[in-house]
Amino acid sequence: MVKAVVITPVKNAIETTLDTAKAISESDIKVKHIIFNDFSSEDTREKLEANRAIFGYELIHLEDFVSKPSPNYDYVLQKGQSIALDEKLPMIIVESDVVVKKDTFSRLLDFLALNEKSGMIGAITVDEVGMTNFPYLKFKNEKKNVIQTERSLSFCCTLISLPLLKQFDLNRLERSKDWFDTTISKMSINLGFRNFVLNDVQVWHRPHGSRPWKQLKYTNPIKYYWQKFILGRDKI
Repeated sequence: MVKAVVITPVKNAIETTLDTAKAISESDIKVKHIIFNDFSSEDTREKLEANRAIFGYELIHLEDFVSKPSPNYDYVLQKGQSIALDEKLPMIIVESDVVVKKDTFSRLLDFLALNEKSGMIGAITVDEVGMTNFPYLKFKNEKKNVIQTERSLSFCCTLISLPLLKQFDLNRLERSKDWFDTTISKMSINLGFRNFVLNDVQVWHRPHGSRPWKQLKYTNPIKYYWQKFILGRDKI
């Protein structure tokens, strides 16, 4: 029986994407995994098609449905919400630079079952040696296994509960923005839900692997901030 709807937005970065898909396919519970191809290259499209039967994901090419250039995270979230509501299941976002463990989803769902007023539940992100990394560096010295937070949760690997999906229509997201983790985190709190990061549920995160241009922040900050502020990329 399927226990959750898992969505993964993809913009190229095919090698990390396939790592993500493989790990999800090896989960200890059954999930409905949907990859949203957000105007990737033709090579990426072909490789996604070639591997869908191997890893068991469904594949939606956004170019077949929307005309707006990527990022189309709003459409991905809205479509994911619609599917999750139809299935009456929580939605888990796993980005294409994240590798989950076999028990990641089952542990998120176990926590949800014991904490019914949860709105969002995030797995902590770590590097290849298990050290807390971006975007959860703010919690790197935290010793508690369960961190209740009113700060925004990243969508690296985050569960959105079915009650929150029922109460907050993601079609209301501002189209002028690119990313919505802050918006939905705040709305969860405003609606009376609680948000958590599970410090003992770790996923391997390769920062910005799903958006390689953001590596410019470290290698060429002038070019990065030109794209961010002059070209208006990465609006949150």
